[in-house]
Amino acid sequence: METPRVISVSKNPRHTFGKTATDRITLLKGLGVEGDAHMGETVKHRSRVAKDPSQPNLRQVHLMHAELFEELEAKDFQVSPAQMGENITTQGLDILNLPKDTILSIGSSAKIQITGLRNPCSQIDSIKQGLMKALLDRDEEGNLIRKAGIMAVVLEGGEVSVGDEIVVNLPEKPYQRLEKV
Repeated sequence: METPRVISVSKNPRHTFGKTATDRITLLKGLGVEGDAHMGETVKHRSRVAKDPSQPNLRQVHLMHAELFEELEAKDFQVSPAQMGENITTQGLDILNLPKDTILSIGSSAKIQITGLRNPCSQIDSIKQGLMKALLDRDEEGNLIRKAGIMAVVLEGGEVSVGDEIVVNLPEKPYQRLEKV
């Protein structure tokens, strides 16, 4: 089994859909990614701000698994890290099946706590028509499966760089399934 790693990091100071890949990002405790439009203690996503700007920001850091890009490529979608707006692209970690409140230690000091699933929006189709549908699936019981990554909050700040190892610290049982946040 391969060691989970960071294969890309990105940020964007503006509220545009994609982000810009870089060598490293700095996570700030309780805030998110330094220099990213979604950084803050309260919500920054425009739709959530419109409903209630005082809501806590449970979406400070967006993670996506590189294995998703391979799955999408098989469906004729060419997507690369940062293009769908994630801050950290992982490899070797089944992020969608981690329980809520899992803590990921990344690099020498950063720690983030998983809050839930990213709910993909129709902006994703601006990359290629039909991509949003490809990011949604159904299980055997007909329940919706969201594949567009997970969201987290920063517990301990620090630098996160391409190549950093990711250590998974599961919460106490019983585990809670990830829901959209």
